[in-house]
Amino acid sequence: MYQFTSEKTLNQFHEMISAKTRNGFVIIEHNEKLPYVVLSREKKVVKHTLHLFLTCLTFGLWSLVWIYLIVTLSRKKNILVAVDEDGNLFEDKCLSA
Repeated sequence: MYQFTSEKTLNQFHEMISAKTRNGFVIIEHNEKLPYVVLSREKKVVKHTLHLFLTCLTFGLWSLVWIYLIVTLSRKKNILVAVDEDGNLFEDKCLSA
């Protein structure tokens, strides 16, 4: 069997996975032989009443933050973390079904 990953790359791979799980991602699929991991993070709920209050309090300036939170937090996110054939570590977005 041809081994294309070094010990250093595998350590970086595991460190990246542990960092992602600390940030709220959950492992959906894991393969140590290839190596790759598919991670998912569920969408978070935005407290609209709080943001409406803050928008009124700041005369509309908080609406920029509110819109940013709606766009970034209100959808499910799936990512792929893997090591390619050259031994390089990469991260890519996965398409949700």
